[in-house]
Amino acid sequence: MRLNVYLQKAGAGSRREAERLVADGRVSVNGIKATPIMPVEEGDTVLIDGRPVAPETKPLPRLFLLNKPVDVLVTHRDHKNRKTIFDLPALNPPQWTSRHPRVMNVGRLDVNSEGLLVLSSDGPLAQAMMNPDNALSRLYRVRVRGQLNPAGIEAIAQGIAIDGVDYRGAEFVEEYGQDGRANRWYRCVLTEGKNREIRKLFGHFGCVVNRLVRLQYGPFTLGGIEPGEIREAPSSQVKALMDELAKKGAKL
Repeated sequence: MRLNVYLQKAGAGSRREAERLVADGRVSVNGIKATPIMPVEEGDTVLIDGRPVAPETKPLPRLFLLNKPVDVLVTHRDHKNRKTIFDLPALNPPQWTSRHPRVMNVGRLDVNSEGLLVLSSDGPLAQAMMNPDNALSRLYRVRVRGQLNPAGIEAIAQGIAIDGVDYRGAEFVEEYGQDGRANRWYRCVLTEGKNREIRKLFGHFGCVVNRLVRLQYGPFTLGGIEPGEIREAPSSQVKALMDELAKKGAKL
């Protein structure tokens, strides 16, 4: 395989980051200074800064759980200079980079949504978590103006097309004890997570979402994490998730 792919599989970072390591002269293959497209075969010795690396010795990826506040974008940069998650004190260098790896977001929450956002140090793991074929469930608590009737809830459960977009079946359950209120709370479980999916599903039935909080993504829960706070997921949970994804055929 190509060296940049090998280095990515060995946990050196993205392919672009691997290519930078090679360009900086920090990588050798069998004692020879490496080039970006140099092939690597089984049994070859690959060193970064004199340290051997291989896919089978790749360190366990790290996952972090952030309670995203409202009015914060999930992106590295915004051309309008609006606040992003990487402007939050918990993720703002140098405090973050001095102790933690570079991370990427697993999926998104729109600017008006809040709650659990998972961040990954590993690209393939992030992609596997987002892949709808792996059907990781996402649990949300949603406040809406209006009310879904039983037929609407059943239609959502069976899967529905809106404006030419097919939405996989999802579970929407109204919370009890809300009689007479204009705003109602629902528990919503998705396994696909298309762009603004919950808002579009409610809007299709005449309801307006005015608060959306993600409580869970796969095995990870928001728990007592405060808005703007971040915690690292236990390595045992990460390993269990990777084993589950591997059984589903994910390439990690």
